[in-house]
Amino acid sequence: MQTAGLFITFEGIDGAGKSTHIAALAEAFRTQGRVVTLTREPGGTPLAEKLRELVLNDPMDPLCEALLMFAARRDHLQQVIEPALSRGEVVLCDRFTDATFAYQGAGRGFDLSVLSQLERWVQSMPAQDGRLRQPDLTVWFDLPPAVAAERLAGARLPDRFESQPLAFFERVAAGYGNRMLQDPARFARVPSDQPKDAVWRAVRGAFEQRGWLQAGSVQ
Repeated sequence: MQTAGLFITFEGIDGAGKSTHIAALAEAFRTQGRVVTLTREPGGTPLAEKLRELVLNDPMDPLCEALLMFAARRDHLQQVIEPALSRGEVVLCDRFTDATFAYQGAGRGFDLSVLSQLERWVQSMPAQDGRLRQPDLTVWFDLPPAVAAERLAGARLPDRFESQPLAFFERVAAGYGNRMLQDPARFARVPSDQPKDAVWRAVRGAFEQRGWLQAGSVQ
C-alpha cells in the first residue's frame, strides 16, 4: 500500500531562517525512507521561475503582482506538487498561498476578497474532487521584523520585497498571524528569535507530535 503524500509549507518574513531548517527536515524524512521534493514559491517550474524574476525585480502594481503569483502557483501545482503527492512523496515548499495573503494582502494592502477568489480558482484540484489544495502543515517561522532587518542588513542586494521599510514587514507579520487564526490546526508557529538549535527542536517536535517523524530520529 502506497504511503500518502505530505504537503508541508514554510512561511515567514525575509530573514526568518527557513532555509536551514527546510534542508534539515528533508534529510530527516529521507533518513526514514521517504522520497522528498524540495521546491519554492514563486518558482518550482521553468515558467514559475521566470515569473519569480518579474515579481521580485520589475515594478508593478499589487494586482499584477498577485496575478503573477497565482499564475506561477497554478503551474507549480500542476507540474510539481500534485504529481509528487500522487506518488506518495513529501513535498517541502518554501512559501505558498499564506505568503500571498501576508505580502500582497497585508503588506501591500491589496483586497483580501480578491485574493480569496484567486485562491479558490487556482487551488481547486481534480485530485481533491475540486476542493482547495492546502498544506497538511504550515510551519510559520515567527520573527520580530526588527530582528529580521538586522539579520538581512548587508547580506545581499535586496529585491523589491527585502528593500521595503520595517512597517511593511510589521504588516506582513500581522498578516501571517491572521492566517493562522483562520486555520490554527494547519499551523505550527515557531518563535525564531532564539538559537538555531532551539528553533530546530521546535520544528522537529511539530512533526514528531503528528507522528510524521519518529521521536529522536533527527540529531
